[in-house]
Amino acid sequence: MATKTPRLVVCGGSGFLGSRICKSAVSRGWTVTSVSRTGEPDWNTTFGSPTPPEWSGKVTWARANLLSPSTYKEYLKDATAVVHSMGILLEADYKEALSGKENPITSICRAFDSAKGTSRNPLKENSSEKPQLTYETMNRDSAITLAEESIAAAPETLSSFVYISAASGSIVLPSRYLSTKREAEAAITALSTSKKPFRPILLRPGFLYDPTRPVTMPLAGLIGVASAVNSLFGGKLPLLGAAGYKPLKVGVVAEAAVEAIAHESVKGTVEVKDIEKLHSEAWRRDML
Repeated sequence: MATKTPRLVVCGGSGFLGSRICKSAVSRGWTVTSVSRTGEPDWNTTFGSPTPPEWSGKVTWARANLLSPSTYKEYLKDATAVVHSMGILLEADYKEALSGKENPITSICRAFDSAKGTSRNPLKENSSEKPQLTYETMNRDSAITLAEESIAAAPETLSSFVYISAASGSIVLPSRYLSTKREAEAAITALSTSKKPFRPILLRPGFLYDPTRPVTMPLAGLIGVASAVNSLFGGKLPLLGAAGYKPLKVGVVAEAAVEAIAHESVKGTVEVKDIEKLHSEAWRRDML
């Protein structure tokens, strides 16, 4: 009996990591749909070339509002795996800070304002308020809602749900950056057993880098040194936060995510060393 072709939906698939997850999946012959606000990626920003790569023609680039489930739920139908690959480092008006419309110091202070923490779900569509880009909205609630919508749209086919989490926080980021990701992990794990069973795959990479984003290269070098020092001390330098973990090339994490989906034995948290191991297994498979 022929094996059914996996159908992968990547929410945030036009981003730095999400686009490479799409690339890895289509290389295996999977049916892939990317769902994002922009639809197709900005290729020059994401891959360093204005020309779309050949593999991109094998991906369905859907445009939707990922904070509004009614705009993307149709793409989840019959999915065998769903990936949540979106989140923010700084909340509120972080895009305006990056574009120079707001003082970066103001934006960072706003991020540390604990009053912005909330337990409500701003993704409820009957809310009269415009959803804000907070840690709770992007890192936690959007992921939980996506998992719930995936279960509802693909009850017979959904076998795994991948959440891109983080190895640790950072001394330059509010604690809520990491706590909201851990809350999302717990909620997704609970959903995986309380409703239609599926494998929760919770990837915890450290800093991601790639030559197509030159600014990440020197940072990766510095973090690599910090992680090596942390290893010498047996990983007992918690103040380093994410800098205490080996930085990973973005393609390594993408390959690991797809390999984790393909491996029915992989579930739960996937730490940095596990990510490297999965990537090695994928590399060996490609060499055969």
